[in-house]
Amino acid sequence: MADVLLECRDLKKHYPVTRGLLQRVVGWVRAVDGVSFTVERGKTLSLVGESGAGKTTTAKAVLQLERMTSGSILFEGKDLKDFSRAQLKTEYRPRVQAVQQNPWSSMNPRMRVRDIIAEPLVVNTRQTKSQVRARVLELLGNVGIAADCAGHYPHEFSGGQRQRIAIARALASSPRLIVLDEPVSSLDVSIRAQIMNLLKDRQEREGVSYLVIAHHLGTVRYVSHMVGVMYLGRLAEMAECEELFKSPLHPYTKALFSAALPDHPDNEREELLLHGDVAAATAVPKGCRLHPRCPMAMQVCAEVEPDWKEVAPRHWTACHLY
Repeated sequence: MADVLLECRDLKKHYPVTRGLLQRVVGWVRAVDGVSFTVERGKTLSLVGESGAGKTTTAKAVLQLERMTSGSILFEGKDLKDFSRAQLKTEYRPRVQAVQQNPWSSMNPRMRVRDIIAEPLVVNTRQTKSQVRARVLELLGNVGIAADCAGHYPHEFSGGQRQRIAIARALASSPRLIVLDEPVSSLDVSIRAQIMNLLKDRQEREGVSYLVIAHHLGTVRYVSHMVGVMYLGRLAEMAECEELFKSPLHPYTKALFSAALPDHPDNEREELLLHGDVAAATAVPKGCRLHPRCPMAMQVCAEVEPDWKEVAPRHWTACHLY
């Protein structure tokens, strides 16, 4: 039995669409529409999919930045609905941190780096000034930033260095889970490998878990243990990382991999193209959500929504082909 740190059960987030002076509700945007997954201790789960799939909304739910329409989130076996506001502040938020896509916009340009990293310690712990100072210098060393740079401002660092500082800040309160929203997409290709290696090193040393939101499949394959593929607010497929990349089952997953650059020009792979564009989240198709675009669609796909089922050990999908 896997040691589960975080469990999300049937998460849904629906936003009302209003019209007129009276703000009459005329429809709903189903951004997340029944998503369930677990994050194991010391492991990485990545969520991938096109823009509008619901990945970032799911991440915001885990960070308690969005209140879900329904569903539950369990952290170390405890339902967050049962946490008081004080418990969320003292028991949950210090243990679940975030690293944003853009390290520039996520930092106060008027704060020195030492204060940026120290902020979670000052807010969430009762350490003395000397303890905080020592922890900040330790964290800077852990992410490869010289201690004498602690008094500098964010604009004095490169993009890669700022992302290292963001990771140091996330690690400050010794979290058990870090949510990373496109952590390397804004960085040069030459810097991406450094940041990914840093994340893997911190995971091995500190046993921290990651929930990664990403588009770049190369990044996902390098850092992940499990991968979930989202489409229009639902999970289409989930499996252990190498299993998913070697044997994708769902047509949407195959199309994503088909659209990505191959690891080597001589590698042969299945070509699968989808028709048209992603449907609006206010008009989700009946039956399988992919069927209007899927070249493998059958009549049943337009009428019945496929069940989520385990078709191989630790490999789940929602598709009428299986």
